[in-house]
Amino acid sequence: MTSPIDFNDRMLSLGLARVAEQAAIASADWIGRGDEKAADQAAVNAMRDQLNQLDIKGVVVIGEGERDEAPMLYIGEEVGNGNGPGVDIALDPLEGTTLTAKDMPNALTVIAMGPRGTMLHAPDVYMDKLAIGPGFAEGVVSLDMSPKERVEALAKAKGCTTADITVCILERPRHEEMIAEVRATGAGIRLITDGDVAGVMHCAEPHITGIDMYMGSGGAPEGVLAAAALKCMGGQIFGRLLFRNDDERGRAAKAGITDLDKIYTRDEMVTDNVIFAATGVTGGSLLPGIRREVGWLTTETLLMRSKTGSVRRMSYRNPTS
Repeated sequence: MTSPIDFNDRMLSLGLARVAEQAAIASADWIGRGDEKAADQAAVNAMRDQLNQLDIKGVVVIGEGERDEAPMLYIGEEVGNGNGPGVDIALDPLEGTTLTAKDMPNALTVIAMGPRGTMLHAPDVYMDKLAIGPGFAEGVVSLDMSPKERVEALAKAKGCTTADITVCILERPRHEEMIAEVRATGAGIRLITDGDVAGVMHCAEPHITGIDMYMGSGGAPEGVLAAAALKCMGGQIFGRLLFRNDDERGRAAKAGITDLDKIYTRDEMVTDNVIFAATGVTGGSLLPGIRREVGWLTTETLLMRSKTGSVRRMSYRNPTS
């Protein structure tokens, strides 16, 4: 494994921001156009092109899918020009393809990078997730608690009533019982249709987003990306892989996972310092969307380093001709 000393996160961070920016700019022409695949492909192409210009020996550990499913940015693909440190890369070139196609809030381009061998190689299965923001003792909430118990425990830790808690949940039929149980406590719920990386990130800035906690099941790869974000922003996330059949259990075995019931903490999903970049595609609580004017596109990117805890917002005005 590459020594963290070799991973110059400060020097690599600006390049990572450019990767996220270019993927967002490439998807701009597809906002509101109803074509999810075209929007995603544009972002994939741009992200891969920019990654291959970086001085890294990168391996995609969270990507577009297995090699036989994704021609580019597949899990295990080597990226970068090969001249720098070995790094793990977790990415979602367009988190919220449906959001982009329908011009709905909170579509992002997302990428994280850490030293080689430091990110969980999560198989493409569901993960039961629970996240809260910074400033709380470890173990305040847990996946073994019921949704009601989680809300009550967080309210007690915050010194407020359950009615003052707002929970973000992905709107899916599988979450109907969870939603009912949370609402029975008096807590509010912000339902999202897609984009649970952004959903988890909302917990880290409750004073801006109004979200205190995220819970529910979604993609395991997105759980690792969310853990990378919270490693930089602060906060806790817990994840437990969910398996529906033997094929999915086989994917876990292929990824080297033997304990199928393990609950992963943030620092088990991302074990070393990480840099994280996200660029807004459509406007949302975290980032404004791409702004278009004659001759120009303007993006805003969130660039974060866990080593320093720095959170930088970067506006980029890019000529279109």
